[in-house]
Amino acid sequence: MAIRVMLVDDQVLLRTGFRMVLAAQPDMEVVAEAGDGVEALEVLRGTAVDVVLMDVRMPKLDGVETTRRICMEDNPPKVLILTTFDLDEYAFSGLKAGASGFMLKDVPPGELLGAIRSVHSGDAVVAPSTTRRLLDRFAPMLPSSGKEPQLAELGRLTEREREVMILVAQGLSNGEIAARLVLSEATVKTHVGRILTKLNLRDRVQVVVLAYETGIVRAGGGAA
Repeated sequence: MAIRVMLVDDQVLLRTGFRMVLAAQPDMEVVAEAGDGVEALEVLRGTAVDVVLMDVRMPKLDGVETTRRICMEDNPPKVLILTTFDLDEYAFSGLKAGASGFMLKDVPPGELLGAIRSVHSGDAVVAPSTTRRLLDRFAPMLPSSGKEPQLAELGRLTEREREVMILVAQGLSNGEIAARLVLSEATVKTHVGRILTKLNLRDRVQVVVLAYETGIVRAGGGAA
């Protein structure tokens, strides 16, 4: 079954370009479009969607709040934020709101398609260096809430799990973590699963957000 994609962007030309790229893929189908967040929420009430490509800056309702409202629904579609790195201070907030990752609007088509497939399969797009740079730039500017309870929750992790969490937050894949720690990839996957369960997190994106908010990873990607 094809991945059902919704395009949410106030620029018609951009939506047209994305639609052309996706239409050429046998495993993807653009089933809906919207020019702002309000329209997107209305369309989603009557349309089955697997992945939403979400712009950040839009009239009426921006992409961050739209993402937050989508992710509060039961069994929501995955949201992939599209941003312009030098301008959008809101991409990190989009991750906090529940997005499964974000990409630059000028991303090569192959990377965009890979990201859509990744979030659809339940993974999160957090590895690219652009992600780490944007987190490094904006995380210190965004106030965190409930930091003390979050720090207490980190105490539930074993030393190895904390080590794996730091490497996940630095953007390493399971394979890269396995090589760094001399473990099997299956073992790393098990550790990541336990981290998500113990900290009540949805995916790797939320691991990154929590690591930055609690300060166990500093701007620049280094461990605290």
